[in-house]
Amino acid sequence: MMPVSEPTPPVKAPLSHPSDVDAQVYQLEKGLLVDSPTDSNEVIVDWEGPNDPAYPLNWSSTRKTFIIVLVSAVTFNVSLVPTIFAPGVPLLLSEFHSESSSLASFVVSAYIVPFAIGPLVTAPLSELYGRNVVMNAANLLFLICTIVCAVSNGIALFLVFRIFQGLAGCVPLVLGGGMIGDLVPPEKRGRALSGWQLGPLLGPVIGPVAGGYIAQNVGWRWLFWVIAILSGVLTFLYLLIPETYHSVLLARKAARLQKGDGSKTYVAAGSTRSTPKELVRKSIVRPLKMLVRSPIVLILSLQLAVVYGFLYLLFTTFIFVFEGQYHFQAGPAGLAYLGLGIGFLISLIGNGLTSDYIAKREAKGGEIKPESRLTPMLLGVLLIPAGLIWYGWTAQYKIHWIVPIIGTSFIGIGINLVWIPIQSYLIDAFTVYAASALAANTVVRSVFGVVLPLAGQPLYDRLGLGWGNTLLAFIALATVPLTWLIMKYGERIRLSPRFQPNL
Repeated sequence: MMPVSEPTPPVKAPLSHPSDVDAQVYQLEKGLLVDSPTDSNEVIVDWEGPNDPAYPLNWSSTRKTFIIVLVSAVTFNVSLVPTIFAPGVPLLLSEFHSESSSLASFVVSAYIVPFAIGPLVTAPLSELYGRNVVMNAANLLFLICTIVCAVSNGIALFLVFRIFQGLAGCVPLVLGGGMIGDLVPPEKRGRALSGWQLGPLLGPVIGPVAGGYIAQNVGWRWLFWVIAILSGVLTFLYLLIPETYHSVLLARKAARLQKGDGSKTYVAAGSTRSTPKELVRKSIVRPLKMLVRSPIVLILSLQLAVVYGFLYLLFTTFIFVFEGQYHFQAGPAGLAYLGLGIGFLISLIGNGLTSDYIAKREAKGGEIKPESRLTPMLLGVLLIPAGLIWYGWTAQYKIHWIVPIIGTSFIGIGINLVWIPIQSYLIDAFTVYAASALAANTVVRSVFGVVLPLAGQPLYDRLGLGWGNTLLAFIALATVPLTWLIMKYGERIRLSPRFQPNL
């Protein structure tokens, strides 16, 4: 942090650092904000030039790497929870005397129910008070809820705290992308996002592999004790993370200067005079405004929501498919998720190596266009339906179990080639409002992630694995034109005054 001293006349850094709550002037083509005029007695507190060491983009690579790795670890931990429990579902239902297939799906997907609401509060609060306050509170709540799930003696108590566990678990998923934007410039952001995405994408795959053997050998409750132990360690380590959000850092700097010199009024660059109540209200409404008034956010959110829904449909049915078709026990059944994991890993490496290169190659006039981030989606939107058809029909005819698992690896590659480009695009396109854009995206996809899995088992029972997955493939193909639409007309729509939400 910079020492407390009289600031030099403000010099704008390469990226602006306005309030994320009540911006005065939003330059859409650059994603910058311009400060409004102030009284002569006011001193605008900004970064001390583009090389200010307190500016998070200028922090050392070691410091940035530590933060990103730890945030990824926390995200990985909360991402284990939805699926590490999947192999233990039959054991839980047996203990609580239930045979409902809908309940079997819901005890897994209940975790993501709060994802449809939590981001509306989480992202704005982080933009108002800082990432750390929200993250530390969420880490503690997550730990408490995990312990209660481990000791619960009834399905009702279990489900209540499973939902609250999800409320806390959604926080790293919402804020992680925003923290990447705080720390990494656009030309290097693709690789950093790919590294961070290792957590949320590999967590749900590794979870069932480990969970199958844990549940089979020591019971379903130990699935939660393992998560609780990991959570306790990460909750402590996260206390070492510094605040990264630019606006909050400037506000703290202004407060320090104000304390040392009461003769002037120190105001953080881009700050607002609104009351905290007004700020919170506006911030909570902002993600909804983005969904309603920005076609870009709505279209990409719907496209990712379909993919996300398919992912959780597979997560909640793999155990039953491989136990039913191939007579796997709980332990080996968890290995069915490895196909998705291998696909995720392949696409993460490929996307990390090519995303920034493609963005730079397609940059015009030295400026990287957000739409260039979407190029990998052209392959991803085709691999998903191909993989679904492969998986469905080979499992239907009970061809050797490795064959449908190979099919799911193509689904994994496709999902990642849709997921990461959309996340990167929203961060690049909405800059200071990235967390709110990601929150809007998370709300929509979480609704699909809860609803579609409930239809998975009934769909397979009625149509079979072959035609059931073929139907899903046709739905996936229907989203292909959306990718082309955004790549061709996205910039025009994004910059059109007609489609700008008043944020």
